[in-house]
Amino acid sequence: MRLHSISRALWTVVAVAIALLWAFPVYWMFNSSFLPNAVLQSTTPTFLPFGGSLDNFAAVFADGSFASALGISLTVTLTTVVVSLFVAFLAALAISRFKFKGRRSFILAMLLIQMLPAEGMFIAQYKMMSSVGLLNNVVGVSVLYIAAVVPFTIWMLRGFVAGVPAELEEAGMVDGLSRTMAFMRITLPLLAPGFVASGVYAFLQAWNEFTVALVIMTEDQMKTLPLWLRGFVQASATRETDWGMVMAASMMVAVPVIIFFMLVQSKMSSGLVSGAVKG
Repeated sequence: MRLHSISRALWTVVAVAIALLWAFPVYWMFNSSFLPNAVLQSTTPTFLPFGGSLDNFAAVFADGSFASALGISLTVTLTTVVVSLFVAFLAALAISRFKFKGRRSFILAMLLIQMLPAEGMFIAQYKMMSSVGLLNNVVGVSVLYIAAVVPFTIWMLRGFVAGVPAELEEAGMVDGLSRTMAFMRITLPLLAPGFVASGVYAFLQAWNEFTVALVIMTEDQMKTLPLWLRGFVQASATRETDWGMVMAASMMVAVPVIIFFMLVQSKMSSGLVSGAVKG
């Protein structure tokens, strides 16, 4: 028992050390965002933001392009999440609850699509969006994000839908509910953790995506936040990189993600665990 306790304590120490090592870059970004550039360039590192200020954040907000980039990113991300979940839910329901010709081929096609390298489709995507006039357009980049997110979202939701016994719906139908009402009242509420887990995946993919937006959104006034941050760093580099402002800008990109995780963390945890044992 004593040996087991010592071993457990050692593994706990190792786990805590790894967690701190993983979290340190995030803390360093937070800490640096409050410090002036002169302090950050000092050979003596400053690990606490004592004596710092909000000047870096004020400078970021003074850049009028931030609000525009934030609005575009929010619009594209929310559109991607909502449409992807709706389409993926219907597809997952179809392949989990119904037998139809081509069902296995459809599932196999989803897996094959996930294997395609995104970089190999840039030229085709650019030409396609250009031909329909959707370059530098929120709709155009949203369509491409949705196409990239939907296959894996279908695969995730399929496990959740398959994990809810169809007998529950049949019992509701015996009690007088129609098939649609039985599904809406019995099955749909049980899928909430699956929707949250899938929505988190779609949100992160759309919010952090850089390469597709770089190809499609070429105008300065039509940039998502990752593109805006890249342009912000480049502009700073032309006058000697102001790392305090860069870190503050990075914090502003990360804040919506942090808020989103705080709102859905409980549902996300239960959703991931459920998805691991169902389907």
